[in-house]
Amino acid sequence: MKTIITILIIFIYTQALSGTLVEDFSSKPENRWQFFTDQVMGGVSSGNLEFIHSNDISYARMFGNVSTANNGGFIQFRSTLGTPLNENIKGIKLKVRGNNQQYFVHLRTTGSLLPWQYYSSGFDASDKWNEIKIAFDDFKKSSTFMRSKVNASNIRTVGLVAYGRDHNAELEVSEVSFY
Repeated sequence: MKTIITILIIFIYTQALSGTLVEDFSSKPENRWQFFTDQVMGGVSSGNLEFIHSNDISYARMFGNVSTANNGGFIQFRSTLGTPLNENIKGIKLKVRGNNQQYFVHLRTTGSLLPWQYYSSGFDASDKWNEIKIAFDDFKKSSTFMRSKVNASNIRTVGLVAYGRDHNAELEVSEVSFY
């Protein structure tokens, strides 16, 4: 019995350190992901989020027009983490493709109390599927009243964002996980 418990503890600990799969978009992702635009604050950006299920892959596809008019400039889809991450997790891993433009990951933590408070890091999405790894040390805070570094155990939401400039966005994501 001790051996089984020891093996189980080692397995759980290894999983916590090696990474946590948050999403592969294969089973009812519409229940976990929310799409919204800058229209919530008076902007005029528009878009949509759809979930694609084919024989070999499932993924989220966000597309639309990002406009900085009327103090706007974003579309995004976001999910709340079900359970806190292990504090030893060092970063986020994505499998993405897009229209050869820059996109962003926004992380909100227990210290992100206001809508404009988040940690952000950019990545490029080429027209071919790529794995992107972003260390939490590479995220920048959006407000001076936030801690300077992301603590994995405090992350509450993950957002994938087209942001900050006028452009047509098309981002596809087949996996979100942590390492």
